[in-house]
Amino acid sequence: MKDIFVIGVGLIGGSFALDIKKQNSECTIFGIDNNEGHLEEAIELGIIDKKANFENLHKADLVILAIPVDAALEVLPEVLDSVSDEAIVFDAGSTKEDICLKVKNHPKRRNFLAAHPIAGTEFSGPRAASEGLYKNKTNIICEVEETAFKLQEKALKLFSDLGMRIRYMNPKAHDKHIAYVSHLSHISSFMLGKTVIEKEKNERDIFDMAGSGFESTVRLAKSSPAMWTPIFEQNKTNVIETLDEYINNLKHFKHLMEDGDFEAVYNEMETTNHIKDILNGIQ
Repeated sequence: MKDIFVIGVGLIGGSFALDIKKQNSECTIFGIDNNEGHLEEAIELGIIDKKANFENLHKADLVILAIPVDAALEVLPEVLDSVSDEAIVFDAGSTKEDICLKVKNHPKRRNFLAAHPIAGTEFSGPRAASEGLYKNKTNIICEVEETAFKLQEKALKLFSDLGMRIRYMNPKAHDKHIAYVSHLSHISSFMLGKTVIEKEKNERDIFDMAGSGFESTVRLAKSSPAMWTPIFEQNKTNVIETLDEYINNLKHFKHLMEDGDFEAVYNEMETTNHIKDILNGIQ
């Protein structure tokens, strides 16, 4: 692939660009972004080679859509309208059902691969992009059968070259499962940060007393609200369901403490320690 277009040159799109350039130094990376400052920064950092716009998409071999999920719903049909029959387009959004439905009947649906690389950090913007972000990470592909086989092969080879593991799911199942393992953890982090800010008015106290446990738990609260609010909106039903279950577990834990049943508190935590085995198994 020679001409590669990245729409959204921040953490996700920028990291793809850096890895692709490392794999294929002869390709040209074009950047499209609503934020002109991000484009200038991406050129300065060597993430992209040139700025571009939608009128240039006809020459694309690959288009990576790495923008917030609400914007992606509007932009993807326009991208598909503009690309050639030989181009592959994939997104990197954290919700899949809505975007698959959006282009279900698009004449160039065969050019689109619905993807969700499970990778990222709490930071955003071009300076957050890094080489190797996707190595050994899982990439969930939805509705692979809707993408032309020869175009699938292009994208899957790229993912393999970047060291990614592939998992196939249907969009509805993806959104349900990701609500538990990703979306809920972000909400928990945001709300923990909110609670501490509201109760600890002295910011110096937070800085002095915060240990590594607090820092790691609240890390995701640094994430971009502009990215996460649309995710919560698109996956609202599943997120509310997971919140109900999480809140019930918190209430149960609170009741155990109120009752002074610390043997049960111990047992709850010991049972949950099994999460170590689960996570070690997917390393």
